[in-house]
Amino acid sequence: MEPLFLQSVFKERIWGGTALREEFHYDIPSDNTGECWAISAHSNGPSVVANGTYKGMMLDQLWSEHPELFGDPQEKVFPLLTKILDANMDLSVQVHPDDDYAMVRENGELGKTECWYIIDCKENADMIYGHNAKNKEELQVQIQEGKWNDLLRRVKIKPGDFFYVPSGTIHALCEGTLVLETQQSSDTTYRVYDYDRRDAAGNLRDLHLEKAVEVTTVPHQDVISERVVQENGRTRITTFVESAFFSVYKWDVGGKSSFSFNEQYLLFSVINGEGTLSHNGEQYGLKKGTHFILPVKFGDFEVDGKFEMIVSHT
Repeated sequence: MEPLFLQSVFKERIWGGTALREEFHYDIPSDNTGECWAISAHSNGPSVVANGTYKGMMLDQLWSEHPELFGDPQEKVFPLLTKILDANMDLSVQVHPDDDYAMVRENGELGKTECWYIIDCKENADMIYGHNAKNKEELQVQIQEGKWNDLLRRVKIKPGDFFYVPSGTIHALCEGTLVLETQQSSDTTYRVYDYDRRDAAGNLRDLHLEKAVEVTTVPHQDVISERVVQENGRTRITTFVESAFFSVYKWDVGGKSSFSFNEQYLLFSVINGEGTLSHNGEQYGLKKGTHFILPVKFGDFEVDGKFEMIVSHT
């Protein structure tokens, strides 16, 4: 048993920037890089194992050929996707389908429930989270008439905030926001509004209004998740959400701490600081921007240093 360190995949976006280079020292493809697919087995950008026995294997291949590493799961595809998003400009206003809708309308793709941990953002930043329509008819009319100020709900954000975004929630990250996203492994997005922006070829980007109206939850439902904080050695563990799709935590490591995990595989993303992970006499360096998986039956291990990680599992 050994940790599976992963090479990220980068995606250029019309709204992307350079924060992934400046904050994480990633070798990004351009100054319009919006997404780091950090832990991904999705066909649109699978991660590659960077170390050990399975070095060079893509995560989707590993899932298929070595299911014992993941507890012999019943799911046909690796169910989670971890990203870091650099919203250098406003993202399009969008909504995602649930599993049932995506299965029928998107050729068996998973739905997309996601969540955001705000790594950093500009002062007085906000984001779009939800809408004010009372029924589907009102939603459709306000979209058609472009009454965005009436329709869209904005909430203030700050570093350290966490938001759970179930499928059916209209949402958008806004300019000057750096986010770690944990989501179902899906790449299905329905755009509602894109600020009439044009792409590099001068074309307006496609909207998906019919599907968007069909999948949007009306009226909007706020999701309130209470944080639960526990201490393990010199590590503070904050539980953000435990849902049917994923559980997400933040580990604030402040020194030597011991753990033991056997029943589930765990996804880790180091978002600040540096330290080490020790297991079976081996020591692995961890630094900001490192992403890895601990397989099932990994057993006892120790972390040390001063760093922060977002941790998730199914």
